[in-house]
Parts: sequence; structure tokens; C-alpha cells
Amino acid sequence: MAHDHKLEIFRGLVKFKSNTQKIWGVLIFLSIVTTVEVALGIIKPRFLTHSHFLGMKLLNWIFIILTLVKAYYIAWDFMHLRDEKTPLRRVIVWTPIFLVCYLIFILLFEADYIYNVYSDGFITWNF
Repeated sequence: MAHDHKLEIFRGLVKFKSNTQKIWGVLIFLSIVTTVEVALGIIKPRFLTHSHFLGMKLLNWIFIILTLVKAYYIAWDFMHLRDEKTPLRRVIVWTPIFLVCYLIFILLFEADYIYNVYSDGFITWNF
């Protein structure tokens, strides 16, 4: 049972006339997000590298968020998740987002604990 794919992105804000135009539009969007990531990685603005949120620099949070945006959009558009039923979309999208947030939480707290042990404890930095 074949059906036409939706030729719109950003929940209908941008509409295209053909699949080729849509592919170019998606390519431009993903290129812009990647360019922002690369530019921030090269420039490393001081206000983003010297301010922290939940134990991590704001620049790192921006990288994580932009990477999740790209991954979500690739899955949404190229894996045709928008055409699936809502429960399947939620399972596919929210499970990895929950797991990534959980991993970030664990890494931040464990890294902070290890840093405190080395800086305040009896173990010294020997490397």
C-alpha cells in the first residue's frame, strides 16, 4: 500500500513541490545546524566556555542539544517517523532521549565525585 510522503518540514511551515526540493531543504537545514556547531567549536566564545550549568560548560550543553536536534530530525524525516502512529513515534523518540539524559546525569555526578576524591581526598594526582 503506497502513499505519498508529506512534502513539508517544520510541521508545515515550509512546503515543497517535489521530493527533490524537500531533500535540498532538509540538507540546507542540517547544514546550517552543523555549521553553527563547527563555528562554535572553532570560536569557543568566552561566555559559553566560562559559564557552567549542572557541572558542565554551556558550550558542551549546546553541542549535546544541537546533536540531539539533528538526530531527531534525521529520524523524523528520513526514517519517516512522521507517518507512523503516535505511540510508536513516542517509543522511538523518547526512549533514546531519556537514556541520553540519564547517561549525562550519571557521567556528571560520577565525574564530579572522582574529581572531589582526587582534589580533597588522600589520593593525589599522579598523571
